[in-house]
Amino acid sequence: QVQLVESGGGLVQAGGSLRLSCAASGIIFSIYDMGWYRRAPGKQRELVANIGSGGTTNYADSVKGRFTISRDNAKRTVYLQMNSLKPEDTAVYYCNARKYDRNRRLYEYWGQGTQVTVSS
Repeated sequence: QVQLVESGGGLVQAGGSLRLSCAASGIIFSIYDMGWYRRAPGKQRELVANIGSGGTTNYADSVKGRFTISRDNAKRTVYLQMNSLKPEDTAVYYCNARKYDRNRRLYEYWGQGTQVTVSS
């Protein structure tokens, strides 16, 4: 059974920092691309950042220079360090794991989400 368990969300003032963690079980973590998505009230879910199995990273323009995604394969955990938080970063943040097999079949899993609220 695959589980992605997020932690680290909470309430923080604008300009503050939070570090999200996502612990994975039930998958060969090292071969999965990992990502963080978020859904703000009234908006669609959007990609925040992802990190490939080889370590390549990608960020949404809105978080570049403020957020850093990283992974620890030994701990089967992906992190999102969020600095200089803004009220518009308020959202539920979801962890995502995905990979394609050699037949291009997608394997994708989601965490339950963790709330991040940034007060002005």
